[in-house]
Amino acid sequence: MLVVGFLRPRTEAGALPAPSLQRRLFQDHSDPSFRRKNGSMSITEKEKTDVRLVFLGAGGVGKTALIHRFLQDTFDPKHRRTVEEIHRKEYEVGEVKVTINIIDTSGSYSFPAMRKLSIQNGDAFALVYAVDDPDSLEAVKRLRDEILEFKEDKHPPIVVIGNKIDRHSEREVSSRDALAMVELDWDHIFVESSAKDNVNVLEAFMELLQQTDLPSQLRPALCRRRETIPTQGGKRPPMNKTNSCLIS
Repeated sequence: MLVVGFLRPRTEAGALPAPSLQRRLFQDHSDPSFRRKNGSMSITEKEKTDVRLVFLGAGGVGKTALIHRFLQDTFDPKHRRTVEEIHRKEYEVGEVKVTINIIDTSGSYSFPAMRKLSIQNGDAFALVYAVDDPDSLEAVKRLRDEILEFKEDKHPPIVVIGNKIDRHSEREVSSRDALAMVELDWDHIFVESSAKDNVNVLEAFMELLQQTDLPSQLRPALCRRRETIPTQGGKRPPMNKTNSCLIS
């Protein structure tokens, strides 16, 4: 029997959490996508075993910081320019390995062909802006247009993330305006986060994965934050003890 316990994630005053996160984390085993074979969990044919999450946004908005916070529970305040990096996490569902590839794209517009290829091969997209930088929200609008242009699916899975909510006094993009544009005008998911303070980082990733065809029974396992393929230096990164699930 799978027993899951959930520690409520921290939220910050004024931060907009991902909607219905706890309900989505605990998938009812009566769901048709949940199957058992020889007493263990298995996946259905429609569910994917390999997904690509593509992070897009202007330079300096915190794309890399969000990814490192999710994978390694670390935060580096120094901004380092990214061309493109691929991170990978593996989970086991029954006897099947499920791979999550996270594509950290460049914030520069100097690599349009590379960005187009990332979009064409992506399964779900995180459009990241900084709440203290209105121009970065304009970049999100342009990037969304590119996704709609390059993807055959005219309703691609997109989560818009307003990062750096720890910069209270420097905020220039209101939560209300961004929420109205993203959820009412675009019909996408909107999350505000802080990679620095680890606010709504796990929630943003869960919202992205919710929109893919990953096995539904994998969702609680994601909270274990188990890094099976280290991405740097051959060392296993630390587990996140703040936002975690206990599985026994």
